[in-house]
Amino acid sequence: MQFIVYILAYPLLWLISILPFRLFYWFSDCVYFLVYHIIGYRRKVVRENLALALPHLNDSERKIIEKKFYSHMCDMFLEMIKTMSISAEEMDKRFKVTNLDLVLDYAKKGKSVILVASHYASYEWLMTINPKIGFQGVAVYKKLANPYFDKLIRKIRSKYQTELIETKQAIPMMAQNQRDGILSMYGLASDQSPKLDRIFHSMKFMGVEAPVHTGAEMLAKKYDLSVIFVKVKKLSRGHYEATFMPIADNPNEYPNFDVTEKYLQEVEKQILEAPEYYLWTHKRWKHRIDK
Repeated sequence: MQFIVYILAYPLLWLISILPFRLFYWFSDCVYFLVYHIIGYRRKVVRENLALALPHLNDSERKIIEKKFYSHMCDMFLEMIKTMSISAEEMDKRFKVTNLDLVLDYAKKGKSVILVASHYASYEWLMTINPKIGFQGVAVYKKLANPYFDKLIRKIRSKYQTELIETKQAIPMMAQNQRDGILSMYGLASDQSPKLDRIFHSMKFMGVEAPVHTGAEMLAKKYDLSVIFVKVKKLSRGHYEATFMPIADNPNEYPNFDVTEKYLQEVEKQILEAPEYYLWTHKRWKHRIDK
């Protein structure tokens, strides 16, 4: 059954990917109308999250952000499909990096890094920077239940030479790369709610006390990896800009959880600048402490 679903969906996905951008975003507008107005996908979760994180805004102001978010979300996931056929030249025009030299300096020093990112703006197109960074690019991801779509996602995300690994594979790979002297950049999205059995620290994020992921910091300390935050900004529809921000060059010099808190403070600033580009459909505060 999973294969049947895949072979039925794949031609549609390919057709979407080759649409001219003007038609592509018209299609995204249609998807937005269906997802938001007809289906109401996770609308209750989004409203609860916005009310928790942005209590200083009134209902009307949050409603505007809500609609903008759904429109952006549809763009972003369709843009991932667009990656199937988009040329490298076109991608370079649409996803720019402001300070690539900062990352290249780490490579010159022979220092592997953990790149922490948030589910904000175009985190899917971050994969496209890999050919420029001077590292082996590795992205840690969660495997999809459908093996055929999982293979497709891996193919899309690895188009730009990024290697995708599951979370359970991250530690063995880091250990092996360290032994072999392979310079690597490990990409982790670490801004969502951790599983209950992996809670080691909580902090106020967007003003709400909640458990936070600490895996990136723990791995950075274990394998002496510098920690860099990549801040992605949406300039206009289909155009983004990424800026690298050092969080901790030598994470073992920091008290436990300071690196995690420093990173999430940057994520919070990013969200407050333009909250409509954050992924509000996730239950980010489902284990919040100050209920």
